[in-house]
Amino acid sequence: MKRIVYREWHIPPARYWGILGILVSVMALGGLAALYLEHEGHWVTGMNNFVVWGVPHVFAVFLIVAASGAINVASIATVFGKGAYLPLGRLSGLLAVTLLIGGLLILVLDLGRPDRLLVALTHYNLRSIFAWNIYFYTGFVALVIAYLWSMADRMGARFKHTLGVLAFGWRLALTTATGSIFGFLVARQAFDTAFLAPMFVIMSLAYGLAIFILVLMFTFHQEERVLGDQLLRRLKNLLGVFVAAVLYFTLVYYLTKAYGAKNYDLVGWLLFGGGGYSILLWIGWILIGTLVPLAMFWHPRTRRDRRFIAVACALVILGGLAALYVILIGSQVYPLQIFPGQTILDSGFADGIKVADSTYHPSLPELLLGLGGVAVALFLTAVGVRVLQFLPDSLADAELPADTEEPSAGKVSYVDDLATG
Repeated sequence: MKRIVYREWHIPPARYWGILGILVSVMALGGLAALYLEHEGHWVTGMNNFVVWGVPHVFAVFLIVAASGAINVASIATVFGKGAYLPLGRLSGLLAVTLLIGGLLILVLDLGRPDRLLVALTHYNLRSIFAWNIYFYTGFVALVIAYLWSMADRMGARFKHTLGVLAFGWRLALTTATGSIFGFLVARQAFDTAFLAPMFVIMSLAYGLAIFILVLMFTFHQEERVLGDQLLRRLKNLLGVFVAAVLYFTLVYYLTKAYGAKNYDLVGWLLFGGGGYSILLWIGWILIGTLVPLAMFWHPRTRRDRRFIAVACALVILGGLAALYVILIGSQVYPLQIFPGQTILDSGFADGIKVADSTYHPSLPELLLGLGGVAVALFLTAVGVRVLQFLPDSLADAELPADTEEPSAGKVSYVDDLATG
């Protein structure tokens, strides 16, 4: 019988408090930015009548989508019986909760009136996808916490598979709802497609796993715990598949849009005529965030080098931010065409008129608010692994459990930090 021993993250106190100090500093800057926006109003941001969702929403949606993808590691073990991923379940659940909290905190602070959140929590318009998401987000946190309890407590072990299946289904629904926020909007041509829902699902798998791998590598490296090549290779290969799937969905998305004659101008503008948005799409999203990581994952000289794996994961994250910037902001910058092909009728919002890149310039408070949410997620993760037993003591190749449909059927047992050797 193999034992999976979990221990707290015991790095030197000076190093630990230094990490927390950096994160708290970024959180403080984000908090000051939120107070500044609340006091002065949103006119100090780059947002306007064209772009009502700016950089803070890019960070928020990225964190929410990544949270949904982070729990996928635990699902692979519990739902699909892949034993090698069993020791990673607790960290997977922790990251799912902390990333979601960081993303939601950005949205709440960006409201300008955070106290109005009480209205959203007590008055529901069930014809709005935003109202649905309140249930999806709070339900996801509660379900993942219960899932973590089933992984950590022997009394809850019998519910682990059931909770794992529920968490897997819920995260699919959550990401579908997040993508549907934009897919259901007919007021912007680039948003108006149901294809965004599955596209966000596959994006969540890639971006959540990239963050998970970086956190896993960083925590194990700092404490010099053993992270076997076999498990890291499996995670890296899985991420490569997800990144390739994102590329496939991206191609299908733009081909689908380009198929309709009414979208010729839109697709041409996004791909070639959008200035900085087109550059960000090709260089940030496609090249840096997709093709370069895929080359690093599968090239014979880089696929086994942990430094290149870490760099590739970081590039996937940066590419994800670039992708959401193009999807969210670029889609708003392109003007609403009330009557396609006609520019005779227009309103004070310049409907139907071509818009230059100067329409939106992110402000420093917006950037600080977004980074503050990221810092909150990492801060909660650092505190969680320090005070509770989320990290396995070792992930050596020889100690990984075998694949099984019933992890608790005598092959693997979970123990806390009670063993002495």
